[in-house]
Amino acid sequence: MTDRQLPKWSELKPLLRPKPITVNATDRRLEKALTIADLRTIARRRTPRSVFDYTDGAAEAEISLRRARRLFAEMELQPSILRDVSDIDLGTSILGGRSELPFAFAPTGFTRMMNHEGESAVVKVAEEIGIPYALSTMGTTSIEDVAAAAPDARKWFQLYVWKDRDAGEDLVKRSAAAGYEALMLTVDVPVAGARLRDVRNGFTIPPQLTAKTVLDASLHPAWWANLLTTRPLTFASLSTWDGTVAELLDKLFDPTMTIDDLNWLRSIWDGPLIVKGIQTVDDARRVVDAGADAIVLSNHGGRQLDRAPTPLRILPDVRKAVGSDAEVYLDTGIMSGADIVAAIALGADACLVGRAYLYGLMAGGQRGVARAAEILTKEVRRTMALLGVSQVADLNPSHVRLPE
Repeated sequence: MTDRQLPKWSELKPLLRPKPITVNATDRRLEKALTIADLRTIARRRTPRSVFDYTDGAAEAEISLRRARRLFAEMELQPSILRDVSDIDLGTSILGGRSELPFAFAPTGFTRMMNHEGESAVVKVAEEIGIPYALSTMGTTSIEDVAAAAPDARKWFQLYVWKDRDAGEDLVKRSAAAGYEALMLTVDVPVAGARLRDVRNGFTIPPQLTAKTVLDASLHPAWWANLLTTRPLTFASLSTWDGTVAELLDKLFDPTMTIDDLNWLRSIWDGPLIVKGIQTVDDARRVVDAGADAIVLSNHGGRQLDRAPTPLRILPDVRKAVGSDAEVYLDTGIMSGADIVAAIALGADACLVGRAYLYGLMAGGQRGVARAAEILTKEVRRTMALLGVSQVADLNPSHVRLPE
């Protein structure tokens, strides 16, 4: 028989450690998010379906996006034990300057649709944590306002080539005048991809007040209140638009663009040039030979060509083909710090994250973006320590095995 006795107060007291109460509702929500997937769940609850689906969705059957995430999930990390990982440096060099983390915030369109704080919130977090931020041509905050929001941030401008080349040249000149460090040319949108979630939801920019959206407003009153009571949407690159995203892309973007247009860009931009949307080894080599300083292996987050190549799969071959002639970045499918570590190990100089911080933005504005960055940072640090790596530069292909 087990002897029992009533515990003494001196024995109970150390066990009674109530958790401090978090008064702010946004902070309470974000504290519960331990992963990017948790932020996604919160974002889905707090955002109208059409806006969430615009962020979360991809083209057609969404096969490209699922494949990218599945490859990250199925890759195997291979640790090296008995290494000193007491002091881990997460910093790396991007375009010749130090980034405190091996990732940057990717360009995303219509960001103030996800949350009224928009691009300004994102660039402020980038400034705080010491990483680059890329403003999209289809952003909803002007080039100048983003620059003013975070004067010391490393800012890049993402450009689509327009049918109206004078308008595109004006954007480039405005970016230079506002102190943007690099130009990122996106080349995988000759026409808009078929984003079927948007079509089914009747998603337009800005949202139209239909019976469906009025009903949705009753379920997400805070989001609608913020949209209707803050300044109207303005765009980085145009004054207004009233239609679907696909209609806008097809109206503005030039499907006649070729590799020769890089010479035109070089004639009006003398800073670093990044080319985003590379999906084959041959194209990687072609754009580097044409003068790109860096390339982004990307299938546009699966939002353009469905069944497109998976960036992580082609990364080792692209790295071998490009060598040290240009920096290589990777996006699409990144949902954790371990994904970032794997990409760096396989040859990427850095990663771009987009949806990950947008989930945070929808979940809690600027604080949500900061929470997303905090989650990714902790995961990168922990993964590197468990792999036995103390510096980003020491990651190499021996640390990752991709499935056949």
